[in-house]
Amino acid sequence: MSINKLGSHRKGIHKQALFGILIWTTMILGGCATTEVAEQQNQADPHENINRKIYSFNDTVDNYVAEPIADAYKWITPQFVQTGVFNFFNNLKNINIVLNDVLQAKFKQSAQDTGRFAINSTIGLAGFVDVAKDVGLEQNDEDFEQTLAVWGVPQGSYLVLPLLGPSTVRGIPGAIFDTAANPSSYVGAPVQLVSLLNARANAEGALKFIDEAALDPYVFTRESFLQWRNHLATDGKSQAASDLTDFDDELSGNDKEDAAGAASLSGAGGKSTETENPKAGLILRLSADTREFEQVSHSFRSTAQSFDETAQSFKNAGTKIDKLRK
Repeated sequence: MSINKLGSHRKGIHKQALFGILIWTTMILGGCATTEVAEQQNQADPHENINRKIYSFNDTVDNYVAEPIADAYKWITPQFVQTGVFNFFNNLKNINIVLNDVLQAKFKQSAQDTGRFAINSTIGLAGFVDVAKDVGLEQNDEDFEQTLAVWGVPQGSYLVLPLLGPSTVRGIPGAIFDTAANPSSYVGAPVQLVSLLNARANAEGALKFIDEAALDPYVFTRESFLQWRNHLATDGKSQAASDLTDFDDELSGNDKEDAAGAASLSGAGGKSTETENPKAGLILRLSADTREFEQVSHSFRSTAQSFDETAQSFKNAGTKIDKLRK
């Protein structure tokens, strides 16, 4: 074998070896990343195999039993009656909300929720008309699971209960307490059936969106449920804290840029004044209270923007689904 051929042969061997090492490294890193993601999911959902089976069972029962009955209820019942039924049961829920307000030491909110219940129960014809909303008393959402979270009880693992749907370990005793505190639990079966039918009818749009738009309806339902419960348990502070952290980083970066600009002006023999660098002068005059106000304002704007973007994405997804049907 000639020297040139021998050199070419060795280069080919080196390239193959290098290529094999790259593939092996990629597989190792990919496997580590996949394992890390799986571990994170298993921490919140260690019983995923069982939960998926129960989820499939609940979905089957919903498709063949609950959905047809709910569709018949919507077809027979006029819209204003459906709205009245929803308002009636939603008004009874305020009793449970007031109890949890007190247990969480939200006394001002408990007074507002008590006033809401009193107005709707009297002027609103036993709650069939939501008069309180028209006078500025919005509906709050408090339950015993949130109370347990405030008391420091950990969330526990994600669970899917037969016929009842998503929950957590902390949510089970919370649901028992909420059921015991709701007056509708002590009335006859026909009234409870109407409550269930009305709740299923109101959830029709969300359930269809999950089935048609989500790549994995189980994962979509789980992540949405856990994020929603975390949002309720922290009164939205988790999202606000994330927004404030981003704003602090951005503000710190601007401070450094302004300081560098002021130093360059001083080094050139110039005098750093508010006229030469008004932005730096503005930041220097900010007090602690003013900065806190700006941060909170930024948080609210970011939250509102995220809700707008989410609503727009849902609207776009619905439009695409309608086009596919046609």
